Order: sequence, then structure tokens, then C-alpha cells
Amino acid sequence: MNVVAVSVAALVGLLVVYGATFLVGRRIGRYNVVDVTWGAGFVVVAAIAAIIGSGDLTRRLLLLVLVAVWGLRLAWHMVGKSAGKGEDPRYDELLHGDFSAANVLRKIFLTQAAAAWFISLPLQLSAALGPTPRGLLPVLVLGIAAWALGVAFEAVGDHQLRAFKGDPANRGKVMDRGLWAWTRHPNYFGDAAVWWGLWLITLAAWWSLATVLSPVVMTYFLVYATGARLTERIMADRPGFREYCARTSFFVPRPPRSSKL
Repeated sequence: MNVVAVSVAALVGLLVVYGATFLVGRRIGRYNVVDVTWGAGFVVVAAIAAIIGSGDLTRRLLLLVLVAVWGLRLAWHMVGKSAGKGEDPRYDELLHGDFSAANVLRKIFLTQAAAAWFISLPLQLSAALGPTPRGLLPVLVLGIAAWALGVAFEAVGDHQLRAFKGDPANRGKVMDRGLWAWTRHPNYFGDAAVWWGLWLITLAAWWSLATVLSPVVMTYFLVYATGARLTERIMADRPGFREYCARTSFFVPRPPRSSKL
């Protein structure tokens, strides 16, 4: 029953957070403020799981710390990224010009709240499970390593892109340096690695495997729904972008191809 209580509390917490964010977005006239809530919402779920969960305390606290480091860094990054700017083109495309409250709630806020709840199911289930079996400790360590890799890709990639855009000499150019030479989306790849890592950490019983769809859905969002594919459709006509795509991996990092190929 404890996992049911955690799940219900997590859903309520997310609805409150996303509902408040919708009101803020309505007031300021742009809805990309939801990007701040995306990371923060998972921190809320991890905190709820840590507080009311009845499972292994060490794992609950570990997950809370890891989710908080990832989520709060992402939220703060999105605050700086969106400050003083208009609507994100991704949301303009999703809304197709219909900015009615019902359409915005359905296509952005409720969709993301539902996705956050589903993606966080491993955290919710883990909060009701006992200690990680000794045989799964290597998996837990692997999960921490994947999380660390993901956070590094996100943080470093975001820093490199911010520095690139901050140089007036790069205006109109495509970022193709640093991690961005190895993958066209180091931030989205990092997000995926974080959530596959967190899922590995939550594995404490055989039925934990049932939550594998959660990181799968997160990866789908990052690649297709509101992430990489949508971003690339918006950037398709930018000078040099086609050449950049020809030499740079789409998602999973790898050494860049020769520009002569």
C-alpha cells in the first residue's frame, strides 16, 4: 500500500507544481516557463518518495540527492536560458497558433505532468522496497556512473553552448565544438543517461524491471516528442546545419566524421 500512497502523493504534487506554473506562464505571456518546472517537478517527487516512503532509507536519500543535483541544476539553467526572451519555438509549433487555456493545458502542462509522473515511477516503487540485494550492487554502481556521465554531458554541453552564443563573432553560426562535435544533442543525451542511471539504481527486486518503460518514455520525449527531432526541424534551414548533421552523430556520442565525407 505504501507505493500507492507515494504514487498518489507524487501525482498530487506534480499537479500542484504544474498548475502553479501554468498560472505563471499565463501571467507573463509565455509558456516555456514549464521547462523550469520539468527538472524541479522530479525533485518534488523524489522528496515525497524520500519522506513518506517505507523502503530502504539509504537508497531513498541517495535518489533524492541525485535527482536534486540533476533537477535543480536543470531548473536553474532554464531560468537563465529563458530570461528576457519570448516563447520557445518548440511550443509555438506544438500549439499551432492556438494559445487558448484549454489547448495550452492539454498539450503542454498536463502532458508534461503526466509524463513526469510516469517517468518517475521507478522512484515511487523504489521508495517501498527493501535494501538493494548484494548481487545488484554492481548494477547500482553502474547506475551512479551513468547518472554522473549524463550530468557531466548536460552541464558541460550547456556551458559550452552558452559561451558560444555569448560571443558575437558566432552569431548565425552552428555550434559544432566541444561535446557538440560528438553529438548534436549532448544535453538531451545527458538527460537520457541520467534517467537510465537512476532506473538502474532503483532495481531492488525483480518486479522493479516492470518500470523499464519509464526511462524508455523519457528517451522518447528527448528524441522525438519535445526534444532533438523537434529542435532539428526548427534549425533545418540554418546555414551550415546540414553539413553539421553530416559529420556529427545525432544522439549517442561518437567521434565526428571527416568533413570531406
